[in-house]
Amino acid sequence: MDDRETDFRAFVGAQMEPLRGLAYLTCGDWQVAEDAVLTVLARLYLKWDRIDSPAGYARAAVVRAAIDETRRPWWRREKSHSHAMPERALPDRTAAVDDRLQVRQALRTLSPKLRAVLVLRFLEGRSVQETAEALGWPEGTVKSYTSRGLDRLRAVLSVDFSGETREERHAARAF
Repeated sequence: MDDRETDFRAFVGAQMEPLRGLAYLTCGDWQVAEDAVLTVLARLYLKWDRIDSPAGYARAAVVRAAIDETRRPWWRREKSHSHAMPERALPDRTAAVDDRLQVRQALRTLSPKLRAVLVLRFLEGRSVQETAEALGWPEGTVKSYTSRGLDRLRAVLSVDFSGETREERHAARAF
């Protein structure tokens, strides 16, 4: 094994799970997320020596690949004609896990583009400029999608974002 392959294997070992999680949050399906990540890693291997920032390239490419996967005709056909029972997320007894599940469900209601922007901006902690570069969009589009995505999340979650904790809201309703 040469240095190039050793470096690539170390990169994949360290980045596989974070990339898979990013792809899942973007598309909402673990199998599609896995396909997107493996496709990107295969392309990355071919370009390994020419890329200055493999982690940045991989994150941006995974988001794009996950969005592209959901646009394919077979995806819509499979999703609309599935005979399997839909997955049901059962609320956990802890508020943190329950909130996480609710946010994940709310993210699934968004379009892949809105979801990608919110995931990059708030879960990856990227700035508007970094998100725009990663997606290849103008900054104004990222700002617009961020605003629309947050508005839709607020509507789905029925949250006023006033700073109250979930427990405080529930306690106020009890009295």
